[in-house]
Amino acid sequence: MRIPDEAAFAEAIALWREWNARINVVSRKDEDGLFAHHILHSLAIAEYLERFYPAEGASPQAGAASTIMDLGTGGGFPGIPLAMVMPDAQFTLCDSIGKKVKVAQAVADGLGLKNVRCVHCRAEELKEDFDWVVTRAVASLEALYPWVKGRFRRSILALKGGDVDSEIAALVAKYRLDPRQIRTWRIDSWLNDEYFAEKFVIEIATQAL
Repeated sequence: MRIPDEAAFAEAIALWREWNARINVVSRKDEDGLFAHHILHSLAIAEYLERFYPAEGASPQAGAASTIMDLGTGGGFPGIPLAMVMPDAQFTLCDSIGKKVKVAQAVADGLGLKNVRCVHCRAEELKEDFDWVVTRAVASLEALYPWVKGRFRRSILALKGGDVDSEIAALVAKYRLDPRQIRTWRIDSWLNDEYFAEKFVIEIATQAL
């Protein structure tokens, strides 16, 4: 997808700032980085989908009608930015912390997003399956995998940073996954910014890629 302009997300940024003053879901020190560090970071998943699964991506012609769980959404990341650019996909944003779900719901309502529902629960408590699971910085891959194992038809798409190789190795070993089910994509191949130098989208698929 074309790298969006901050102005396109001005209303969302204003809503997050307003709610962050009441319920802290983004570090106050990082409020000025809402667009680059949170919205653009979230949209790396849309770019990944557009590159590797064009029919599921954020391009206007995609027409995707996928169901997507945002695991541990916090204040709505990555789910709300993705819902904004993927209007035909249906998003379920879940988190076990009620006040964070309140913020995500308020931002989604404020933006008039009809393809978002926010639920206060653990992922294991959702009694439904999804095409995709997206998540950002919730837990290690090894820890989060059993929370949604058997609940997604396509893949988990996780935003991760740091030593992802060791996390992937631990995941593959513990759950006896085929290494071909895993794909790692560098976000800085799309966003040429030092902030994203060690940040990745990790795909964990149900079958070899």
